[in-house]
Amino acid sequence: MADPSTYRPAPGTIPDSPGVYKFRDAGGRVIYVGKAKSLRSRLNSYFADLAGLHPRTRQMVTTAASVEWTVVSTEVEALQLEYNWIKEFDPRFNVRYRDDKTYPVLAVTLNEEFPRLHVYRGPRKKGVRYFGPYAHAWAIRETLDLLLRVFPARTCSAGVFRRHSQIGRPCLLGYIDKCSAPCVGAVSAERHREIVEDFCDFLSGRTDLMIRKLEREMVEASEALEFERAARLRDDLTALRKAMEKQAVVLGDGTDADVIAFAHDELEAAVQVFHVRGGRVRGQRGWVIDKVEEMDVPTLVEQFLAQFYAGQAELAAETPTDGVVVPREVLVPELPVDAETMEQWLSKLRGSRVRLRVPRRGDKRALAETVARNAEEAFSQHKLRRAGDLTARSAALSELQEYLGLDSAPLRIECVDISHLAGTDVVASLVVFEDGLPRKSEYRRFALREAATEGDVAAIAEVVRRRFSRYLKETQEAQETPETSDPQRSAEPNEVNPTLDPETGKLRKFAYPPNLLVVDGAGPQATAAADVLAELGITDVAVVGLAKRLEEVWPPAADDPVILPRTSDALYLLQRVRDEAHRFALRYQRQKRSKRVQESALDGIPGLGQVRKAALIKHFGSVRKLRQATVAEIAEVPGFGTRTAEAVHAALAGGRNDSRGESQT
Repeated sequence: MADPSTYRPAPGTIPDSPGVYKFRDAGGRVIYVGKAKSLRSRLNSYFADLAGLHPRTRQMVTTAASVEWTVVSTEVEALQLEYNWIKEFDPRFNVRYRDDKTYPVLAVTLNEEFPRLHVYRGPRKKGVRYFGPYAHAWAIRETLDLLLRVFPARTCSAGVFRRHSQIGRPCLLGYIDKCSAPCVGAVSAERHREIVEDFCDFLSGRTDLMIRKLEREMVEASEALEFERAARLRDDLTALRKAMEKQAVVLGDGTDADVIAFAHDELEAAVQVFHVRGGRVRGQRGWVIDKVEEMDVPTLVEQFLAQFYAGQAELAAETPTDGVVVPREVLVPELPVDAETMEQWLSKLRGSRVRLRVPRRGDKRALAETVARNAEEAFSQHKLRRAGDLTARSAALSELQEYLGLDSAPLRIECVDISHLAGTDVVASLVVFEDGLPRKSEYRRFALREAATEGDVAAIAEVVRRRFSRYLKETQEAQETPETSDPQRSAEPNEVNPTLDPETGKLRKFAYPPNLLVVDGAGPQATAAADVLAELGITDVAVVGLAKRLEEVWPPAADDPVILPRTSDALYLLQRVRDEAHRFALRYQRQKRSKRVQESALDGIPGLGQVRKAALIKHFGSVRKLRQATVAEIAEVPGFGTRTAEAVHAALAGGRNDSRGESQT
């Protein structure tokens, strides 16, 4: 535990100006980012009596080893810079309002030639438009089923679409007119995209326009004596109205607003948001976060608005979104301390005036109370689940320390796994768990060269050598490179941050060593890893092997394994780490194998080496698409001329003709 007085800035050195500050740990990693109207007043509060600090704040300042700051001109700039640094450094003590991955959304894959409508859970992707989130997946499917008769767009997966394209017959949805069957050319790509865009317009709130359009077409069909078409349009109108009924009308004046509410205690807080567009609830989402310091409701509101809407603006820049980034009104339980600055920033994001207000009476007040009840319910449910999760993780780390005889609990665990197919395409994975949870941003993968044919023991040794040699090299480079003195930093001018790249300021790839290294295997694999660490002079990393057959834990050079109880949290954690490493390695191995199989189809073409093969596959995505390309399209690939493009085109065209001839014989 560090003493905050050892890195406290000298009196009078902190400016009395708005700015953003960062706390770093002994390894140089940013562990907390904050902003302040007055840096001097805010930072001095962290160096008060430890007993009077919030528990998480006390943990943060005793974990930190230095503090630095950046002065800005306005508080609006401070808001933006704070968000950017939180996103870049992912500090462990900061509140992160990440998108909740449990709520389903309706995804429209606009980045495909024939866009697909489907229910989706997970992180956002470029080129995909999302509607929701919704409380239940069945609600999306029920609404989608109603709307497909009006907007018959594709809903099938890529495999189903490809199969029906090959057999030349649509699926059941195509026969019952709930899909326009683009797979068999029943509609063109342009017409299918028009259908999808009409669908998106309807879900975005342009319902009245669509209703009036269908009513007009129905009347015209009836007057033209096209009674069957008029009857179908009548049924389409009924389906649209049913879909609209499923979205509750909560505000009668067509209000566009986000309604936000919190439930919290000393250590945690839950937030719920209802998205109201056109007076109807279009979506709902929620988060539960740990408090890093003493926070009242105005502070929670300020932090949430800054992170949530900045994140929404970034998503809007990358992917089409459902509606605007910021609505005309944001209804909150209490106004933040500087509500005027927040309104200016939100208005800048929207491009027009945004009102930030507390509802006092009427329908908006009633809706705010409903959102607050949802927040309280979510918070109570989280408390019941969280108690078990925290207890289990803490117990697992404590048990590992006890069973393995470690000096401290292994807060950072790394695991290495090898994957190959009969000795070919040998790859390895390295996964990282911190505080018992996966840290996927620090996963690494290796294509093995030297030990590829010598077995798993040699492969484990190669991966460990490469990983920790890089760690030693980066640490040495950081120590040899004098850091530029920064008058705004409170640390000593000679301070070295070995985990940071001096050019980019970002975390180096292999800069942070684990407390425990787990290898997939038994005694020989663990011994090989330990021997490499001893050879490199690294003595503060514990090593064990986890054998799959009996789930035995093998210390290096041990005659007998350590047998953990089958029901222990420690064994469950090790199994999770090992299984995650296996999954990550297998995924990489399949990618390598798939690429090699595709490149083999290009063998024997004059002037085509390994680099050019890889360039072709990367550019076109597959050999099948490459076969469909023209000479001019192939020549556009970097490094290709017309002559080489003609050779590739002729070879693949000849292979296609040969295969057709053989199949006909």
